[in-house]
Amino acid sequence: MDKTRNEDWPAKRTMDFLFSKPAELITPWQFREEMEQLADELEKLRPQVVVEIGTANGGTLFMASRVAADDALLISIDLPQGPYGGGYPEWKVPVYNSFSRRKQKIELVRDDSHAAHTFENLKKSLGGKPIDYLFIDGDHSYAGVKQDFEMYSPLVRPGGIIVFHDIVTHPDESTNVYKLWNELKTGYEYREFVKDWNQKCFGIGLIRMK
Repeated sequence: MDKTRNEDWPAKRTMDFLFSKPAELITPWQFREEMEQLADELEKLRPQVVVEIGTANGGTLFMASRVAADDALLISIDLPQGPYGGGYPEWKVPVYNSFSRRKQKIELVRDDSHAAHTFENLKKSLGGKPIDYLFIDGDHSYAGVKQDFEMYSPLVRPGGIIVFHDIVTHPDESTNVYKLWNELKTGYEYREFVKDWNQKCFGIGLIRMK
């Protein structure tokens, strides 16, 4: 990524790359049509501070780095051998670090987002800065995704956004993001990026904090 780290990456260029053959190692587990809509929203926001819970393949982290501010702080929290994404192997650490563009800083936290020490360490890394964009794609159980929301949403600034992955009803009974999403969304300004509500996977939900 070093060759392009000083270049501008509009949302369309980012999507064209992510869903191409050369990027197959980091292509996100997501329909392009849904991801494009999220990328467009982030391009408007140009977040200075990004926190991602659940990085897995790395595609969503790459996208965030391309549409975030040139001096953004991007923090990934991902649990090795986690029950949903499975984490990412050690050899991908330098790959993900290489996503930084211009003056951006990337921090990779390979730990449990639910652990108190992870939360406290994140606050230290933020240094009092609020989060502009929080992406939640970690524990997909109802209790797990609710805990991530309740722990980390107070750190998001008014006008900032929180994005949930996998909001479509899933055949796996352990995947219940949709239940929390349906409870939360009516209390906020929200958007849903879903290719087909019968697809039984994926789907992106976005809320804007008050």
